[in-house]
Amino acid sequence: MKILITGNLGYVGPTLVKTLRKDYPTAVLMGFDVGYFAKLITNTSISPDHYLDVQYYGDVRNFPEDILIGVDTVIHLSAISNDPIGNKFEQVTLDINFKATQTIAEKARDKGVKNFVFASSCSVYGFAQDAARTESSQLNPLTAYAKSKVYSEEALAQLANSDFKVTCLRFATACGISERLRLDLVLNDFTAGAVANGEINIMSDGSPWRPLINVKDMARAIIWARERDAIESDNFLIVNTGSDEWNYQVKDLATAIKAILPQTVISINKDAQPDKRSYRVDFSLFKKLAPNHQPVYDLPTTINELVEGLQNIGFNDHNFRTSNLIRLNVINDLLVSGIVDNNLALAR
Repeated sequence: MKILITGNLGYVGPTLVKTLRKDYPTAVLMGFDVGYFAKLITNTSISPDHYLDVQYYGDVRNFPEDILIGVDTVIHLSAISNDPIGNKFEQVTLDINFKATQTIAEKARDKGVKNFVFASSCSVYGFAQDAARTESSQLNPLTAYAKSKVYSEEALAQLANSDFKVTCLRFATACGISERLRLDLVLNDFTAGAVANGEINIMSDGSPWRPLINVKDMARAIIWARERDAIESDNFLIVNTGSDEWNYQVKDLATAIKAILPQTVISINKDAQPDKRSYRVDFSLFKKLAPNHQPVYDLPTTINELVEGLQNIGFNDHNFRTSNLIRLNVINDLLVSGIVDNNLALAR
């Protein structure tokens, strides 16, 4: 068995690779990544990439199809993965997140890959203040990132067939500790503020809804997607990936952190303009299809792991939002240094 993970040198990749190695000890695990964030390891043990057999470096916009020979499954994580970067580099985001996804999937199908697992996002629902969104609900993508996920799903639907099974996992917002930690995710940001400064600054009025999922549970879902039997569902499947219990209002996340770190002071911007990204999500289909791969992490456990992980690396950066734990800051540094050009391609 050969499994290729694109975008493996980001936030989700290290946890996923370790999970794959545990579940498939004899598999050949291959990574493909441009390496923007490769050096940003935030643990004190060995490199998380140790569990790979092969690491390829390259840009998904120029993907070398020969590495797909003999591959059984492609797990496609590679993406410009947050709204601030997407807003600044809208066309680049569409090129990397959508056009490259379509091209890689086409090459994978032509090379005989059997399974294509795509990391999509619940952000495709945008603003939805009424009922929790199901897979058949109307989409309302508000950002370049969300739009790129919708376009990719539509393209992948045209490629799937009985020999090329495609699973689009519409993940809830990621959270939790990782060997390549990001602090530009809502729960991670709040926890970092509580640890470093003893305070949580909520930029909105605290009312927006967010579904969340621990990064370790994301890995479990990806395992299910690789193994799922297409006979029992479709060759092409979109599924909201998370759990109903993890639909939270932003202010409730802050309260949960304060319960663990009682000295934390919470400030809410009651005069903030309404956040257009607010939605609850119905995860009942995922619960039905993947009963043995349901999320096992709850909110307090995830917060405790974040607190412990931050303390273990001596985290005390009062200005962490200007640090390299924020993905946009890393991209800006690469631009200033001339390592990447304005299209985020590696400069030659």
